Amino acid sequence: MLRPVDADVKRMRPMSEVLPAKLQRPIGQRGKQHAPTKVKTSIRLSQEVVEHFKAEGEGWQRRIDQALKQYIREHGGG
Repeated sequence: MLRPVDADVKRMRPMSEVLPAKLQRPIGQRGKQHAPTKVKTSIRLSQEVVEHFKAEGEGWQRRIDQALKQYIREHGGG
């Protein structure tokens, strides 16, 4: 991973100069969730399932959600 050198840091400009006001927020702070569509839960899955979905990279939890939705569609329900 590249780290900024002193010259890079000196060239940095404040967020207020480079981003529109509606995009500015403190680092690490999420924006307002307008319409919550998911429920926070805890689920125990087999190691095989987790490894399979994680191997595909970021978004592995979303892909598990999609697979479960597809199961519901194919097996009747919701």
